[in-house]
Amino acid sequence: MVTAIVLIEAERSAIAKLGPALGDVPGVAEAYSVTGEFDFVAILRVKDHEEIAEIVTTRLSQVPGIMKTHTHVAFKVYSKHDLEAMFSVGLEQVR
Repeated sequence: MVTAIVLIEAERSAIAKLGPALGDVPGVAEAYSVTGEFDFVAILRVKDHEEIAEIVTTRLSQVPGIMKTHTHVAFKVYSKHDLEAMFSVGLEQVR
């Protein structure tokens, strides 16, 4: 699994509606409204790097109100939580 952090600068008029719209984009695991230089942070969790490119350049670019994005691909996770285990809950039942 590949994780990317996308920092998003939004048009002021779009801020109220942009959060839910980001959460609806396939491949966006989480979207946060934040303070500071950027307005939102989107966390992408996908199978490969090509999917990150497709999400950022195609899906996110079609969301009205996004002015600029800065994408950071994660190399390694440092966490006491096993994210793979948390996100795979119930997958054994589906198979």
